Amino acid sequence: MPPTLCPVFSPYPDLMWTRLPSSGLRVTGADRTDFVHGQMTGDLRGAPTPGLVPCAFLNVRGQIEQFARAYRRPDDIYLHLDAGQAPLLAARLRRYIIFDQVELEDVSEVLRTVHVWDQAVPGWDDAGAGAQQWTLGGSLVLGGRVNRSGQPGVDLHYLARDEEAVLAALGGEERPLSELDALRVAAGIPDIQRDGLTGTLPQEVGLDVSGPLPAISYRKGCYVGQEIMARIEARGQTRFHLARVAGEGLPSHAEIRQGDKVVGQSGLSTGPLALARLRRELEDGAAVEVGGVSARVQLLGHD
Repeated sequence: MPPTLCPVFSPYPDLMWTRLPSSGLRVTGADRTDFVHGQMTGDLRGAPTPGLVPCAFLNVRGQIEQFARAYRRPDDIYLHLDAGQAPLLAARLRRYIIFDQVELEDVSEVLRTVHVWDQAVPGWDDAGAGAQQWTLGGSLVLGGRVNRSGQPGVDLHYLARDEEAVLAALGGEERPLSELDALRVAAGIPDIQRDGLTGTLPQEVGLDVSGPLPAISYRKGCYVGQEIMARIEARGQTRFHLARVAGEGLPSHAEIRQGDKVVGQSGLSTGPLALARLRRELEDGAAVEVGGVSARVQLLGHD
């Protein structure tokens, strides 16, 4: 049950926020930065402290296993993931710990996360770093600048035990995840887990440097799947890319066909729109079928 919030004065009465189904890992130890940096597609070493780096963890074929946002802090690395993903990533990382001084802690049960739709968060510095820590409602909170709706907002992380005080101090209005998803899809911003895009190449689903969710560094050195990323960079593009499909009553996570040919897959549907991993040769406005429902392709223009 959501907490009962005490009525307080909010300097941002129009502020809107949404609870995010989340999990998380805390990485500590002397080798934490080098260890995590060597596993992820983003450049953690190059991030400031505090800093925020979107990233993917790939298999040897270069396909996405997990997507995370890595927060570099003075004493730890916090990996924010979608719900249920922390145990999977922890198991993967433990396979690579040999002589590294690294400890992993699953903090999914002790932390909570909301996304504030814009940067009008009490205590947040709009002109400041992409990751910030401050006190809100008497509790220490961690914030990261994240675009989940077509404009920069803030992912706000805090201890579950402090939720009532933090949300009371935050004020504003809670909005359902479905509304945030609708804005996200309309803006062409992928959510790897909710759109069912694991098992794909990052460049196919908007995670390349020119995409809506850049999460790759081609200059950071070796990591699992890095050789495939280098080949794709040299080749210039993949056979698939991120696009959108439009139609009435589109199903989520469905096969996309043009005639008798499978040309892609849809992500989470908001009804009339869904993001899609589509073959590049499809033109804007092309007719397709999404799980048997008629639709039209909408190119996003990121590439």
